[in-house]
Amino acid sequence: MKKIFLTLFIVASVFGFSQKLAEVSLDLLDGNMIKGTTNLSDIELVTAFGKLQIPITKVSHIEIGMGKDNSVSEKVKSSLKILSTSTAEDTRKGAYNDLVKVGAKAIPFIQDFYNDPKNVSSEETYAGEFTIDNALSEIQAASNISGDLPKEDILTIDGSYIMGGNYNFTKLDIKTEYGSLSVPKEKIKTIDISVAMEPGSGEYTFKLNGTKHISGNTNGGWLKTGVVLKTGQRFTLNSNGEVTLASLSNSKYKPDGSSKAETASEWTKPYGSTEDYEGGSGGYPTYGQVVYHIGDGSTDNLKAGSKFSSTAKKSGMLYISIYETVYNAANKGSYNVKLSLGK
Repeated sequence: MKKIFLTLFIVASVFGFSQKLAEVSLDLLDGNMIKGTTNLSDIELVTAFGKLQIPITKVSHIEIGMGKDNSVSEKVKSSLKILSTSTAEDTRKGAYNDLVKVGAKAIPFIQDFYNDPKNVSSEETYAGEFTIDNALSEIQAASNISGDLPKEDILTIDGSYIMGGNYNFTKLDIKTEYGSLSVPKEKIKTIDISVAMEPGSGEYTFKLNGTKHISGNTNGGWLKTGVVLKTGQRFTLNSNGEVTLASLSNSKYKPDGSSKAETASEWTKPYGSTEDYEGGSGGYPTYGQVVYHIGDGSTDNLKAGSKFSSTAKKSGMLYISIYETVYNAANKGSYNVKLSLGK
């Protein structure tokens, strides 16, 4: 699948009182990727329980949902009713074409139709091509949608908490050195957000997912904390949790590199390990350990383990990951990592 990487400036068509400069990475439904920076406001998320104002500094990932456009509701429902009851070929063809023309906005209503047990379809006895299933497949193909998308926008907060609702924006207006682009919300699959925090003291919590945050994963394997360290700044990483690495015969691992084979009952510590890892201890990381590096262009895999305290050897963005040279999407589990900053 083709990937396009653009370094650009993005101005989001959302408004608020507290705008911050953020680095963003957009995965589009057509398979392309856009990277750049934008000034983003705090997010107003409309949920079933009311409106929430979420600081943009807390949001790391957004999965764009299908949403519901009620302006097409009646048209879609009318077409679905015809396709579920009529046996006349010409009538079905007209309803089929009307449904396909609505495009991706029809998908949430089709899903609701499928989920409603009251809808008994005559398609079980219809052998032609103008079916709801075929219309859905055609819409998904035309919209570059594979599989099910969430109905709501799904936000990842503080790297671990998931919340669904409606993030109300229509497009992202993009400025590049080659000109301006306007990306409609319905073309976006996911948005990764990183807001740089100025050097200073504080605590932050992140979640490393075994299904993604693997050092050998070249597509988002390193979690960008959004924290910029300055040279000489003291920082501490404390991690806990458990992951199963499918690439290593489904063995289980802990942040310090301790491992347990699938059939074993006891954990095995990594060779030469100590309870705490200090920044000057040197040595290579072992599989399953928490690792870090500083700087956007760094290729280091510096071991942190479960307990780590050091001073930054250079200034730059802090990245963390789980050490393994081979990435397998069948991994399971996660680590929770607490970052504490000194001055």
